[in-house]
Amino acid sequence: MYTDLFRLRELPFRLSPDPEFLYLSKNHSRAKAYMESTIWFTDGFVVITGEIGAGKTTLIETFLRELEKDVVVAQINQTQVSAVEFLQAVLVQFGFSPFKMKKAELIATLNSFLIEQYAAGRKVLLIIDEAQNLSQRTLEEVRMLSGVETTKDKVLRIILAGQPELNAKLDSPELVQLAQRVRLRFHLTALTDEDTRGYILHRLEVAGSGGREIFAPDCFDIIYRYSGGVPRLVNTLCETAMMSAFTADRDHVLADDVRAAIQELQWPEFAERSAIRRPVQSPAQPAPSASDTASTDTSSTGRFGTASRRGPGLYVGPNDTSTHEAVPDTPLAKLIVVTDGRTVGELALRTGRTIIGRTPDNDLQIDSRFVSRHHCQIITKPNACVVEDLNSTNGITVKSKRVRRHNLNDGDVVTIGRHDLIYIDERTGPRNAQTGSHPAAEAEDSASTSHGETQVL
Repeated sequence: MYTDLFRLRELPFRLSPDPEFLYLSKNHSRAKAYMESTIWFTDGFVVITGEIGAGKTTLIETFLRELEKDVVVAQINQTQVSAVEFLQAVLVQFGFSPFKMKKAELIATLNSFLIEQYAAGRKVLLIIDEAQNLSQRTLEEVRMLSGVETTKDKVLRIILAGQPELNAKLDSPELVQLAQRVRLRFHLTALTDEDTRGYILHRLEVAGSGGREIFAPDCFDIIYRYSGGVPRLVNTLCETAMMSAFTADRDHVLADDVRAAIQELQWPEFAERSAIRRPVQSPAQPAPSASDTASTDTSSTGRFGTASRRGPGLYVGPNDTSTHEAVPDTPLAKLIVVTDGRTVGELALRTGRTIIGRTPDNDLQIDSRFVSRHHCQIITKPNACVVEDLNSTNGITVKSKRVRRHNLNDGDVVTIGRHDLIYIDERTGPRNAQTGSHPAAEAEDSASTSHGETQVL
């Protein structure tokens, strides 16, 4: 990678929520202070909202790292669950195995655990990320848990973090009792132009720049105009610009590199980007039944709106051509997702970056314990496509070899955990010149025998 050329210890603009790289702008500092207040006050809970990529998860990870040892934490990240599944997930975080318990037993076990921890002098904290996906029934369970108390104190501290839709949901008439329990609300806005510059320099310093000027001074204004100060977009643009400088064998980034990155990503200025407009929210639905959650064709909230669930633990995001309106630019390639020898999804690849991982903020979500939060990315260019590991726990393999970065060829099978992603280059024609068959068919036959049972949380 480019770290050697730039004389850096590590990649400065990874998308993973690493607390070491947290830049505390004025707004981020205030949001963190609100989180910290939950440890000292138990009357109500705190709600932190922010746009996609604003840094909520990184703040949470930093906050958790700094907690004292007398704080017992349950952290819930998968929120597309029923009320019973939510209670089970909380108990799992506290060390229980609750999957055969009925709802009444789940509640009784939780209440007893909270009272025991209080009596032992320990504080109990529940953090729910992506809370905007919780159903009204599940949010009602959250309210009931917040009411567990002794004669003097409530015994459970709660932080809800999510996208702006969470505020709208909390303000609905059906959840008025829950809204009354909220003590503090804070909306995490994007960085200012000044903070964007500080954010970039901070991440470079943490990565080992030692104060060296890696980005030319005239880069920062361009980066701000095209990223809008959204940390995740800043990371994406800066990393792509550094790759542009790297290919030119230069140890510093010029404004021309940033412009080349913008052209590669096909970004208009931030104010004009249609992708950042909030999706129209459908009316809140009741919590799914057990039969609903077992289905392989249910709907689920994805990165920018509604996504399609094609198979166990798989969510195809907005690039899925079968469930979304066509995008003007023609797909250059596609991924066929194979699980247990079955094709369970397909994702069109257009010029730009596609993030694959376990959490709902990815373009392709694979909800499996073998998959990291942000596992890998695929960078699609007009004449090439590259898959790159994002420092995942289990890595990615191509042709049975673990790789960090790989130039994809038609028919390549990228293995992520127990899932196979078959890469089909739409620019190579529909058939294999030697065998007379399409590479997808050959790769899918190979993938169908490569794994055993898929384990999905």
